[in-house]
Amino acid sequence: MSDHATTHGPARGEMLAQISTGLVQLHSRYYGKGPTKAKTHMVNGTVICILRGGFTTVERTLVDTGQVESVYQMRRSFQQAMEREFRSVVEESTGRKVIAYMSSIHIDPDLAVELFVLEPEEDPTSEEPGSDGAQPTA
Repeated sequence: MSDHATTHGPARGEMLAQISTGLVQLHSRYYGKGPTKAKTHMVNGTVICILRGGFTTVERTLVDTGQVESVYQMRRSFQQAMEREFRSVVEESTGRKVIAYMSSIHIDPDLAVELFVLEPEEDPTSEEPGSDGAQPTA
């Protein structure tokens, strides 16, 4: 990706699709089952990927028997172990460094969200995340 202005049009769509595909492949490879749908969005310097339908049979069984916290704990452990690989997918697709990575799941409906904050672009005219003109509140 170039160092100037924001990517638009087909190139942006291809970049977002590449992120979705890469994250689904990581889930598939390491869980043995991947999400059935994925959609990635980029707002300023934030990349958000929403993954649907990715719980394994084991996870679904735990949820159905009331052991939801076990699923949350297992997913948190997995995300910590796989953070480098998840960051790589986004960094390679955007050409920018990921400075923060967060992940969460939702049980019903079956959703996972992967959120990445990118290093600000060097272009001083580009907006940074949250630079909507609003003043910080105390």
